[in-house]
Amino acid sequence: MPTLYARIPDDRIGVLIGPGGQTKREIARRTGASITIEDEGQVRITSPDTEPEHAMMGRDVVLAVGRGFSPPRALRLTKEGTVLTILDIKFETGKRAKGALRRIRSRLIGTDGRARARIEELSGCSVSVYGATVSLIGEEAQMERATRAVELLLRGSEHSTVFHLLARLRRNDAAAEALDPLD
Repeated sequence: MPTLYARIPDDRIGVLIGPGGQTKREIARRTGASITIEDEGQVRITSPDTEPEHAMMGRDVVLAVGRGFSPPRALRLTKEGTVLTILDIKFETGKRAKGALRRIRSRLIGTDGRARARIEELSGCSVSVYGATVSLIGEEAQMERATRAVELLLRGSEHSTVFHLLARLRRNDAAAEALDPLD
């Protein structure tokens, strides 16, 4: 019986449980894993069968909810080929000034969430900025584009430069797909 553990922030436990435990039950149903919330944000994910993939999928969904995604967005991880990537913003800020983390988070989110929404639109990934992390949910090809965009913004690239790059990469992918219809 494969068992995995995940730690999520206390303020996200209520979101994981949902009204009357509905969200937790839905995650368990869709992933095939049993979810038990233990002390201080510790979550135990157990696969009742011999399929460790169920426990891993359940852990990824729990981690996604813990990193700020809504449960419906986190449940995208139950689709084949969809992955979760978590990037640490502190890695880029290093030992800079105290407000560096807040400034970089603001760059990623943008005014009224427009930068985050634009990255989602152009890459096809869902993006969540929570605490000192940026989390992405999407297919592997989409993930490469979104990760590159986030890393460029973290390093100080202009928003317009990043958005133009994303648009060009998306056009190139669409053109390549049109030329190879057998995939």
